Amino acid sequence: MSHRLEDVIALFDGLFLPTYRTRLVRGGDEPLYRPADADSPCHRVVFARGFYASALHEISHWCIAGARRRELEDYGYWYLPDGRDAVQQRAFEAVEVVPQALESLFAAACGRRFNVSVDNLGEVAVDREAFQARVAARAARYAAEGLPRRAAAFRRALEGYYQEGLSLEAAVALGREALAPLPA
Repeated sequence: MSHRLEDVIALFDGLFLPTYRTRLVRGGDEPLYRPADADSPCHRVVFARGFYASALHEISHWCIAGARRRELEDYGYWYLPDGRDAVQQRAFEAVEVVPQALESLFAAACGRRFNVSVDNLGEVAVDREAFQARVAARAARYAAEGLPRRAAAFRRALEGYYQEGLSLEAAVALGREALAPLPA
C-alpha cells in the first residue's frame, strides 16, 4: 500500500474543510496550527517537512483541541524545543500521551508502524519504554471507550481508504457519517 501525503490531505480536507473550515497543509521545519486570519479564510494544520507521521501527529492534536483552543495559534500551548530538563520533559510527556495515542490509532488505520516521540535530544535521561507504555494504554482505552468525534471520523475515513480499498470520495463519505449529529 502506498502512503501518499496527497491522500491523507485529501481525506482530512474532504472531512473537515466543509464542516470546520480547516485544511491540512505541508509545511517547513516546524509544525504549527494557524487559525483563520486576514490572509486565510481557513484554519490550517501545518505538518513538518512533508513527513507522513508529522501529518498524523498534528491531526491528532487538532482532533482533541476544543473550539476555543482552535481559535489560538498552536492552540495556545507552550512548546519547548530539544534540550528540556527532566521536569520539562515530564510535563511534555504528560501532554503528549493523548495525541500520540490517537496518532498510533491513525497509523494503525493506515497500516503504518507507529513510533512514540519523546522529542528531546538533550542530555536528560528519557524513559522511552515507560512513555511508550502510557501511550499504548491510552490508545487501548480509546479503543475500548471510543474516540473523540473528529478523531473517530478521521480514523474511519483512513480505515475505509487504506483497509477497505474505498476511493477517497467514498472514504470521506464514510468519515462524514461519523461526524453526523447523533439522533436525539
